[in-house]
Amino acid sequence: MRKINSKDIDYIAMGSTVLGTGGGGDPYIGKLLAKAAINKYGDVSLIQAEELKDDALVVPIAAFGAPLILVEKLFSGDEFIKAFEMMESYLGRKIDAVMPAEAGGLNGVIPFSIAAQKQIPLVDADGMGRAFPRLEMVTFTLHDIPVSPITQADEKGNKNVYDTISNEWGELLVGATAIQMGGSCAIGCYPMSGAQVKKAAVHGIVSYAQMLGEAILNAKAQNRNPLDALIENAAAIKLFTGKVSNVTIKIDGRWNKGVCEIMGLDDNQGCNMQLDFQNEFLMAKIDGKPVAMTPDLIVLIDAENARPITAETIQYGARVVVLAMKSDDQWRTPEGIELAGPKKFGYTEKYVPIEELNKKE
Repeated sequence: MRKINSKDIDYIAMGSTVLGTGGGGDPYIGKLLAKAAINKYGDVSLIQAEELKDDALVVPIAAFGAPLILVEKLFSGDEFIKAFEMMESYLGRKIDAVMPAEAGGLNGVIPFSIAAQKQIPLVDADGMGRAFPRLEMVTFTLHDIPVSPITQADEKGNKNVYDTISNEWGELLVGATAIQMGGSCAIGCYPMSGAQVKKAAVHGIVSYAQMLGEAILNAKAQNRNPLDALIENAAAIKLFTGKVSNVTIKIDGRWNKGVCEIMGLDDNQGCNMQLDFQNEFLMAKIDGKPVAMTPDLIVLIDAENARPITAETIQYGARVVVLAMKSDDQWRTPEGIELAGPKKFGYTEKYVPIEELNKKE
């Protein structure tokens, strides 16, 4: 166990945005909520999954919806507490710890505000090791852990509890209601025992996010290039350097869908990259040839300061670097590829790991 303070949240938010792979939402509002809660209630205890009792009750609390909506429709913060308290009420017992559902962006830091207010620990683990656009795309599904009960709350005071027949139905029903709530809401989901967290979660992800954030934000003080520091700490592959030449984006249901086109610069002069995204970046191609694909991580970085760029904030003319990072081993199993690989998003390409796609001649 170790304590997470307000300064640590800056690092975790930055690293979570890297792991968000273009999705997960801008962490700014989540960071403000987490810092306000820590300043009021005290530092948060971050514990390892192994420290949980097997019969402990652990619940991920998350924001749910289209990240582009959050540019104009902000969370109040109360909806996350409501989702938490509804879960305790429905299950008839106290929640012993919270955890992120995904490591990405906003959802990498939101649970800290709950942990601080409720004076309970936060588990250093999540269900993705990155961000994915669908509720069932978690390692918990790979271990047959049900998403239900799901608690849902919005900033207006609307509340729902779902008991669905499958994790896919959880996505369909909560997603449909989230649209009516204005495109975003707060949820509690995948209530688990400590034993299940130990078996099914991606471990150490909060600490990993913090390490990546520290690499970026502390690099200049260490006389290092922030991009080089990130690449080294993430064991990332540098795919492309260029300038954003076109971006199309639309809200489809509860997702941001679109394409980012990048004109090559420096070593990539004369080449073009295409990034497809559905909240998160799913496929990267150079001159039509895949160089990275889901479930591996594709990260868009501002070439000037090494800050990660979320899909809804891409700007024409921005100079960028595209990186690729290995996904957690659970996603590289046949079951993981079936759940979150290219075929799941309608691509005809068969999944090939980034290290194979980018093997040096």
